[in-house]
Amino acid sequence: MKEERWGDVGSKFSHVTSVHPCYNEKMHFKTARIHLPVAPKCNIQCGYCIRKIDKCEHRPGVTSGIITPQEALERVDKYVGEMENLKVVGIAGPAEALANESTFETLRLVHEKYPDLIKCVASNGLLLSEKIDELKAVGVSSVTVTVNAVKPETAAKIYHWVRYHDKTYKGLEAAELLLEKQWEGIRKASEAGLIVKTNTVLLPDINMDEIEDIAKKAAESGAAIMNIIPLIPLYDFEGSEPPTCEDLNLVRTLAEEYMPQFRLCQQCRADAVGVPGEEPCGSPVQKRAQSEYYHG
Repeated sequence: MKEERWGDVGSKFSHVTSVHPCYNEKMHFKTARIHLPVAPKCNIQCGYCIRKIDKCEHRPGVTSGIITPQEALERVDKYVGEMENLKVVGIAGPAEALANESTFETLRLVHEKYPDLIKCVASNGLLLSEKIDELKAVGVSSVTVTVNAVKPETAAKIYHWVRYHDKTYKGLEAAELLLEKQWEGIRKASEAGLIVKTNTVLLPDINMDEIEDIAKKAAESGAAIMNIIPLIPLYDFEGSEPPTCEDLNLVRTLAEEYMPQFRLCQQCRADAVGVPGEEPCGSPVQKRAQSEYYHG
């Protein structure tokens, strides 16, 4: 069963999975990618997220600076010239890619000059169903959507607020809206021919008992692969313990009954460049994660 599911992913989306280091664990140690930090605005507030300008901290939401679309293209020019194995251009923040017009302008510029590079975005999914045509027009072939719950009551413990079409929602109303739009976006993106990866942050005291349901619904909605990542204790969860290696192994084993699991995620910065599997992790939590979580 598991091998058959991996085979389906590989054959249907081989143009991506054969080289993308976030979809193919072998390529994680061979293919270089570049993240372009052009998206500073966000339309939700996660309880575990602090966006930051920082040159050293290694985690999502962090970049050494925000750049313009033209600067982003120049950065791609530089690294294409330096790295023969650079195959992927992604936008993963430092905030929400789809909430920033600079994301689409950047991808347009890059796609016009480098049509053979794989383009991907990471998103919270709130606007995904509305942006699919725009994404395809600028060459995007893969989308990662972070989904942390199936029950609104669970999501309400994770998110502070959601801002959708100039209106701000809070509490259970915000959670219901976000989940509705996430599943709608995943389904429509898959139907439109995009390969969808779901990321799920494992918060042991919040959503551990829901991971299997997330995997099942993600598979039913058309997602091709799942990436369960450990909580980095920040913001509301600063005092929380991150999941253990045993916790991650347990939920990944359960989730793998429904869809393939990517197990090598490094939780990269928004301005990362290079081969993910060759990069050291910076923080104590990340060093622990690198040794315990990703290679066992």
